[in-house]
Amino acid sequence: MTSVYDFSATAIDGAETALEQYRGQALLIVNTASKCGFTGQYAGLEALHRQYADKPFQVLGFPCNQFGAQEPGKAAEIASFCSSTYGVDFPMFDKVEVNGPNRHPLYAWLTSQKKGFLGSRDIKWNFTKFLTDREGRVVARYAPQVEPETIKADIEKLI
Repeated sequence: MTSVYDFSATAIDGAETALEQYRGQALLIVNTASKCGFTGQYAGLEALHRQYADKPFQVLGFPCNQFGAQEPGKAAEIASFCSSTYGVDFPMFDKVEVNGPNRHPLYAWLTSQKKGFLGSRDIKWNFTKFLTDREGRVVARYAPQVEPETIKADIEKLI
């Protein structure tokens, strides 16, 4: 059986990162953007990261430029923006595509596990969130407008 831990991605610093390193942790995986109406959710994601820092939980951010070209920067610019504007300390990755023929394998798997509105696999916008349990299975998918704060109860069930 495939789990989230079977995938790898390029971290924002360019290092190839096996998600295996998060084995045993619940994960909140989010496609992000720096120039989006939902960009303020970085603050809520960082708050979750800090609140559960001593628990088996991790937020993972995956910048994406597929929606309105709202993530035009290079990795270093994205990292600097997230850190200086929102104090982001949770792991960030290099830009990925979440839809289409160049969809990152992680997102191909995530979207096959939990469909979106009306059963669609496609991500509709930035800040779509996937929650995985500590065994690496996708347990929930949240629409972009769902604020990170409102996911707390679901996270607490898993950790």
